[in-house]
Formats: sequence, structure tokens, C-alpha cells
Amino acid sequence: MQTPVYLDYNATTPVAEAALRRMQPYLRERFGNPSSGGHAFGWMAEEAVELAREEVAALLGVEERPAEALTFTSGATEALNLAIKGVARAYQAKGRHVVTCRTEHKAVLGACRALEARGGDVTYLPVEENGRVDPVRFAEALTGETVLAAVMLANNETGVLQPIEELAEIAREAGVLFLTDATQAVGKIPVEAERADLLVASAHKFYGPKGAGVLYRSRRRPRVRSEPLIHGGGQEGGLRGGTLNVPALAGMGAAAELAQEHRSEDAARLEALRDRFEKHLKAEIPDVRINGAGTERLPQTANVTFPGVRAETLESELRDLAVSTGSACSTGSKAPSHVLKGMGLTDAEARATLRFSLGRPTTEEEVQFAAERVTEAVGELRSAPVAA
Repeated sequence: MQTPVYLDYNATTPVAEAALRRMQPYLRERFGNPSSGGHAFGWMAEEAVELAREEVAALLGVEERPAEALTFTSGATEALNLAIKGVARAYQAKGRHVVTCRTEHKAVLGACRALEARGGDVTYLPVEENGRVDPVRFAEALTGETVLAAVMLANNETGVLQPIEELAEIAREAGVLFLTDATQAVGKIPVEAERADLLVASAHKFYGPKGAGVLYRSRRRPRVRSEPLIHGGGQEGGLRGGTLNVPALAGMGAAAELAQEHRSEDAARLEALRDRFEKHLKAEIPDVRINGAGTERLPQTANVTFPGVRAETLESELRDLAVSTGSACSTGSKAPSHVLKGMGLTDAEARATLRFSLGRPTTEEEVQFAAERVTEAVGELRSAPVAA
């Protein structure tokens, strides 16, 4: 077994071998621009992009025409900004109110803050102690001025799953478009994009390359309108200008095909390993807290609070493990997790929390090693003399 043991798969995943093989020809031999329609190099590149679009559509359960429903982007952050800002601009004649959740990814919260800076009105719903949105509160927040509601499918820190089907139906009955950030869920659990009006995913979360994301936008009942954020050559149906990243999209398509093939097997195996890891910690560290336990969550995510132990100190003691104190997308932030604070944890509790996320390459040996190392490190830190 090699160390450090990587247990930060919610941050990013390694590119699958099949995805890498798919990408390589488009870096050199088949390097054409998919917008170059007058020769074979352009045709090959366009063919690769459209094959990837079909493969991603299959993973997301999209039955609409992929060329119309799926817009490729540089990643989930761009796709979320396109969805939130683009829809807000397209529907501003109806209203300027958006509803979201306090524990959303920073890409959603940042886009909503940007809307507020331009005169928009945003309601940030609290979550219950288990991390889930109360559907009753959600329904009460929707008004005649609400144009969009955005609630993530799976939380990137805790893995908690939101009641998306119920929330989407409430929004639909109120005539409000519903967006879900499925970035952490795709490839881990079944995802049906058409249950929402808009949905976002990113390749590097399911063993594809970084730099490739997708926005699903319903083209029927309702036919969702959106304004572009990036203007240029009219690519992606005019919604997102710029030359497409063909190698990354080819890799995303291959990773999507692989994810669909292995998802059920991966989920069952990783859930068993995750449960074994948590069981060990609870047996050896009785006051440990598993955030999100008791509610539906991703099968491979464990968000664990170690009372009285600073997570940053614990992380520094675990040099043979690669784990996280929170979201990898909050660069340089020393503030306690807004997700954990939203679930009712104190600042001290939030700062005593680590995220462990397993992935396809994770082995039983690695999980056992991690459980023993964490137990050992917590014991050592708790028994260390307190500086005067």
C-alpha cells in the first residue's frame, strides 16, 4: 500500500484510463476545431464532441435531444453561473427573486450575491440539523416574483442528499424554474436530469478531466430560456461562445460511459467501506460525531467531528492521509464551514471536522489504515499537554 492514502475524492478524482485514452488523439493527431466545418479535422473534432454529449446525456438520463438540452462549459462553476445569472436575466420581466439554500456550494452562493449586487432579491433558506431543506419552508419562500429556485442534489462536504423530487414538484406547481447542482452526485448515485429544469455536473468529479462541465436545460415543458454570459462565435447554440475543449470533452464522455457501467457496483462497495470506517471511529472515539448520519447521503462520504481537536492540527498529523477540512473550492478560507454552521454546529465544532471521501480506487486496506491512523492521531492530540 502506498502513502499518502488519498481520501479526498469529493475534491477531485484521477482521470480514468479509458478517459485518458479517448483524450489523447485530440491533443495531437485529431487536433481540429469542431467549428471548422470545411474539412476532416473539424469533422472529427465535432464528432468527438457530439459523441461525448450523447454519453453524458445517457449518464444524466436525458431523453431530449442532447444537442439542444446540454451545453458544455469549463466546469460546474461556470455552468452554475450561466444557469443562475442567465435565467435571472432572461426572466427579469417576470420578477427578480431567487430562492436557494444557505448550505449550497460557493459557486451558487457567489452567483446569488452577484444578483443581489445588481438589484436582485435572494432568499437563503436554512436547513434542518440533518442538513436537509424543509419542503414546507421551501414552498412558503416562493412568490409570484420568484423566477428560480436552486437546491443542490448532494452536499459536497457532508454528502447529504436533498429531497429534490419533492422540491422540484413544489417549484413546478408554483411556476418557478428549478435548478439543482448535481456535481457531487453524478457518477455516485442515479441522476435523472429531467426531474429538474436545469442541472449541472462536472467531469473531474467522476474520473474525467478538469476543465469540462455541463449544463442541462429543459427544452420542453418548460422550454427554459437563458442569456449567455460569454459572447463570441455562437458555439453551443449561442449560449456559450468560445472554442470547445475537445480533448477534455472527449474524456468527459468516456468517463460518463464508465460511470454508468460501474455506478451501482461502486456505490455498494464504497458504502460498505465508508460504514466500516465510521464504525471503527465510533467504537474507538465514543464522542465522535458523523454529520448527516441518519439521513440519506452519498455512499462514500464521511464528515466527522472530533470534539476538542482542531481539524487543521489533526490534518497536519495525518501526513500519510490526504483528507480535507472542507470544500476544496473555498481557496484560502480560514472561516468555519458554512455548511456545518448551517446544520447547527458551533464554530469550535465546525473547526474540529474533517471530510473523508472514498473513490473507485479505494481499498479495504486503505480504509482500515486510515481508521487506525485517525484514531491514533486523535488520541495523541487529546493526551498532549496543554501549553501554559
